[in-house]
Amino acid sequence: MTSSGVATAFLVLLALAVLVGPWTLGTANRLDRLHVRTDSAWLALDAALARRAVVTRAVAVVCGQPEVRAAADEAERAPRPEREAAENRLSALLEDLDRSRLEPALAAELSDAEQRVVLARRVHNDAVRDTLALRRRRSVRWLRLAGTAPTPSYFEIAEPGVDDEPSALTQRVSARVVLLDPADRVLMFEGFDPVRPDELFWFTVGGGVEPDEELRDAAVRELFEETGLRLAAADLVGPVWKRHAVFSFDGLGYAAVEWFFVARVPTGVEVDTSRFDDVEQRTIRRHRWWSAADLVSADATVYPVQLPEVLPDVLGGWDGTTRSVR
Repeated sequence: MTSSGVATAFLVLLALAVLVGPWTLGTANRLDRLHVRTDSAWLALDAALARRAVVTRAVAVVCGQPEVRAAADEAERAPRPEREAAENRLSALLEDLDRSRLEPALAAELSDAEQRVVLARRVHNDAVRDTLALRRRRSVRWLRLAGTAPTPSYFEIAEPGVDDEPSALTQRVSARVVLLDPADRVLMFEGFDPVRPDELFWFTVGGGVEPDEELRDAAVRELFEETGLRLAAADLVGPVWKRHAVFSFDGLGYAAVEWFFVARVPTGVEVDTSRFDDVEQRTIRRHRWWSAADLVSADATVYPVQLPEVLPDVLGGWDGTTRSVR
C-alpha cells in the first residue's frame, strides 16, 4: 500500500473513531445507569415484599393460621431464584384469607402492603424491560457494552384484585409440549400479557386442559391448534416436568399446574399458526426454534424459568421420573 493509501486508511479509521467513540461511550454510560436503576428497583421491591411478610405474620396470628405465617417466613428467606414461587404461594394464601375477621386498621395495612408490592413490582419490571431492550441491540452485544453485569430478569408475581377486594384465583391445568427438531432445538412462542404489552416472554407449545380431557389428548390437541402438526398421544414422552405457577394474565389471576411432554418432529416441518384463537392472535408475536445454548445465552424471559438448565436432561432420553420445575 502506498503512503497515500495508508494516510487515507488512517483518516477513515480516525473518522470512524470520532463518530463511533462518543456513541459507544454514551451507550455504555446509559446501560450502566439502567443497571443501577434495575438494582435500585429490586431493592425497593425486596423491601415491599419484606413489609408484606411482616404484616402477614401479624394477620396470621389474628386469624389463627400458622400456615400463612409459615409461608410468609418461607417467602422472606427464599433465595432470589426461588423467590417468585415462594411469594406466589403466599399470594395464593392471602387470596383465600377471610379479611372480615381483621380489625379495619390491620386489614387496611395488609391492603396497603399488597398494593405497594404491586407498584414496586411494576417499577422493577419497567426497569428490567428498558435494560433488556438496550442489551438486546446487536451493536451492544457485538461490542459487549454490558460488560460483566448480570442479565436482569422480570419478577413474576400474581397481583391482588383491584379496589381492595380479593379476587379468587382461577385454577388451571395445562398440558404443554417441548417440541424438538432433529437438531435438538425447542419450538418457542414469544408473547405478552395484554395488560403489560412491553413485557415480552417466551413459552412452549400448549394450553389449558378441557373438562374430562386426558393430559396427553390435550397436549396433542394444543399442538395441532398452535402449530398445525398432528401427532398421536403415543408419540409424546412424559410428562417429564410439572410446574406450579401463580400468575396474572389480562387482569385475572391464575393458579396453574402445567404438565410438560416431549415430542420430536422431522426436518423441514413448517409451523402453521393459522388456527390461533383471538387471544393468541393478539398476544403472540412470533415463534422460533431455540437450542439449549441459545436459551442459556439469551437476554430474554423464558418459561419455565429453568428450561435452559433442564432441557439437556431430556435430550438424551427420559428416565421415567416427572420432575418439578419452576
